[in-house]
Amino acid sequence: MAMKDSVIVLSGGMDSVTLLYDRRNEIALAVTFDYGSNHNRREAELARMHCERLGIEHILIPLEFIHRYFKSSLLEGADAVPEGHYESDNMKSTVVPFRNGIMLAIACGIAESRGLMHVMIANHSGDHAIYPDCRGGFVEAMSAAMSAGTYDGVTVVAPYTNISKTDIARRGAMLGIDYAETYSCYKGGAKHCGKCGTCVERKEALRDAGIEDKTEYFS
Repeated sequence: MAMKDSVIVLSGGMDSVTLLYDRRNEIALAVTFDYGSNHNRREAELARMHCERLGIEHILIPLEFIHRYFKSSLLEGADAVPEGHYESDNMKSTVVPFRNGIMLAIACGIAESRGLMHVMIANHSGDHAIYPDCRGGFVEAMSAAMSAGTYDGVTVVAPYTNISKTDIARRGAMLGIDYAETYSCYKGGAKHCGKCGTCVERKEALRDAGIEDKTEYFS
């Protein structure tokens, strides 16, 4: 059995929940960050549920300062979130500046505090178009900085960087994950809106992976 030497940044969405199950034998701790986005509460509830199911410790860390000082449509209420595909220019408004950098830095500090060696993150190729802090170059540079800045050389593990969300969905299906127990919608409603970038991407990934989409959508 693999050694449990990793922290995972766990949102409660499709990608990070898949990584949680995929690498559960290596994960000692899951960290969810509440930065005041529309969908944080729904995601955090599911993140905690999956960790309880797997017997993995879960902590929720508030990052209220992001909501207060950063600019992003994800922080401004459901009506501010644009509809359409991720590759459209209007989706750039959903970027929370350097979000992954901040989360990885905090998770790195937690990892070193606990004697853990790695921080896992579930970025994937579909994120690359508009999210600079999901791209391979960023992940490599951040991992190098974390290693240089810690006594034990904590590094980033990002196994999905160069695969698609459809590939992740296929992996999750093999692991027996019910994606109805994940949450993606940027508007943060009781049901997925079905129209924002992450809902569109979710629908496409499940469809292309040949998985029945049991997500509840408003449309």
